Amino acid sequence: MKYKRVLVKFSGEALSGDSGFGIDVNVLQYIANEIKTLRDNDIEVGIVIGGGNIIRGVSAAQGGIIRRTSGDYMGMLATVINAVAMQEALEHSGIDVRVQSALEIKEICESYIYRRAIRHLEKGRVVIFGAGTGNPFFTTDSAATLRAVEIGADVIIKATKVDGVYDKDPHKFADAKMLDSLSYDEALRDHIKVMDDTAIALAKDNKLPILVCNMFKKGNLVNLLKYNEGVCSIVH
Repeated sequence: MKYKRVLVKFSGEALSGDSGFGIDVNVLQYIANEIKTLRDNDIEVGIVIGGGNIIRGVSAAQGGIIRRTSGDYMGMLATVINAVAMQEALEHSGIDVRVQSALEIKEICESYIYRRAIRHLEKGRVVIFGAGTGNPFFTTDSAATLRAVEIGADVIIKATKVDGVYDKDPHKFADAKMLDSLSYDEALRDHIKVMDDTAIALAKDNKLPILVCNMFKKGNLVNLLKYNEGVCSIVH
């Protein structure tokens, strides 16, 4: 399959590099260059980035001081910080970019309007969706699936540090086996954490495939999307 419009989802932790927190500018620029290769091949790109390199709402609420609702809103703001950083890196690479936020922060970015987002994509701009869904108790995985459905993306790219979906953690188990393909129902039934269950169920309802791949193999994204080459797992 050749893809015209995609939604790329990656974690905030991916931006932190080896430090585990904050933003590593070298990683930021590497990811920007990988996204640029997609635009250079006329693939329209939306992006959702997590905020775990700054704060996670669930973790913030575990101490009992911060309510879950407040923690989630803090996490949404963290995704906007990452979105603005990604915007800067992409613009440095010569790509036209817009950040749209589910929370109104008009001094920094546009508010999310799906028709405007689609128009940006049609004009060749990368659109970065910040602040999740704008609601607490929803993850950025769910936000990515929701935005992908709304903009009519052909596929969600779950960009990770591993080649695809495994039957167990490949970092802990040497005999872990990669699954080339699995169904939405298998992912839900076997609790395979491709994305959270809400995101997978929404993808299933809208027949939206989820492609899981390693974004830290140079050229992997464009090889998969443009030439159907490379290593990945697909949930469909």
